[in-house]
Amino acid sequence: MIYRFSDCELDTDRLVLRRADQAVAIEPQVFDTLRLLVQNAGALVTKDQLIEEVWNGRIVSEASISSRINAARSAVGDDGKQQAIIRTLPRRGFEFVAPLSETGASATAAPENDKPLSHTIRYTLSPKDGTSIAWSRTGEGPPLVFCAHHVTHLERDLNSEITGGVYRRLAAQHDLVRYDTRGTGLSGPIHPENTVEDLASDLQAVVDAAGLDRFPLVACLQGTTSAIRFAAENPDRVSRLVIMTGYARGRSLREDAPADPANDPFISLWNSGAWGDPENGFMRAWATMVMPDLSSEMMTKFILHIKHANTREDALAQRAVIDRLDARGDLPNVKCPTLVIHARRCTIHPVAEGRRVAAGIQGAEFLEVDSASAFCTTSDQTFDQQLSAVLEFLNRPDGQ
Repeated sequence: MIYRFSDCELDTDRLVLRRADQAVAIEPQVFDTLRLLVQNAGALVTKDQLIEEVWNGRIVSEASISSRINAARSAVGDDGKQQAIIRTLPRRGFEFVAPLSETGASATAAPENDKPLSHTIRYTLSPKDGTSIAWSRTGEGPPLVFCAHHVTHLERDLNSEITGGVYRRLAAQHDLVRYDTRGTGLSGPIHPENTVEDLASDLQAVVDAAGLDRFPLVACLQGTTSAIRFAAENPDRVSRLVIMTGYARGRSLREDAPADPANDPFISLWNSGAWGDPENGFMRAWATMVMPDLSSEMMTKFILHIKHANTREDALAQRAVIDRLDARGDLPNVKCPTLVIHARRCTIHPVAEGRRVAAGIQGAEFLEVDSASAFCTTSDQTFDQQLSAVLEFLNRPDGQ
């Protein structure tokens, strides 16, 4: 359902709020608060209703309720003095009072199911050691480079039910350049001696082959370290940097890392199970650690999806390298505007790692989202929140 009021449009199917035709990034609880008020427009919504619907009946303070109401007002251009959209009824609750219209079909839902995106895959060679790197570009508009995680496949990822939603949203506004990092998908192999410098050189090879002089970077998970290194060493080329549930230090460099990698439960599940078999309990246990919010059906699709990206042996070789990547020393040298988004409940890369990155880059913005997934998919409840925040940040005028 789409609700229109003032200069706003609330799409409850896509979980998107737009104001003056621009997506507004808001927290899930703020969206749920606004949705409850809109769906009961003209009627009193008590605090007990808010607690039941937004907080699932959990005990919360008056301050928490006030905070969400204030954030909802701010998102739609209202405030506590005007109360032109959301009115407070003292000691009783709240009422949505703005004129409202609604339509039954989501106007923005259709693009997700449009015809498949098209692209052309090309190859370039890393200037560091000549490793072949597969890359492609999709969409139209200003350039945008995406540095993905370590289990990708250019051909299968683009229109995948798991990963394609992110690329579709970005390619709708940008000339999107993607690539398979070494050791996965269509690119050449990774080797035990490879470092963050090698991975950054792969990124350099791609942007040079694409003819890009200055561009924004979006990176997630393992792609973050190479993006940070490249941005630090090439401040004249990177205009903006977005990091989505990423990190500056690999898992083996953290305080809670097992002394012996063989004792790492994350890796042990790979060695104990059948890679890419959705019926294997060990494989499902590993996938649940990475994407715990997926439904059973989507979990099966996720496992089958990564099966085609690389073999278990290739994935293990990748982990041996990426778990010791270290870009902490590069953080102070990143000078471009930076947005760091991190899943609050991610266990593979805890939110503290995202905070560490944001604290290390001067002036970086930080957004914590209520998700447990290691990377963003269309089925994630924070998908629209994350993508709206990314696009809003990328579309800001220079200097903001």
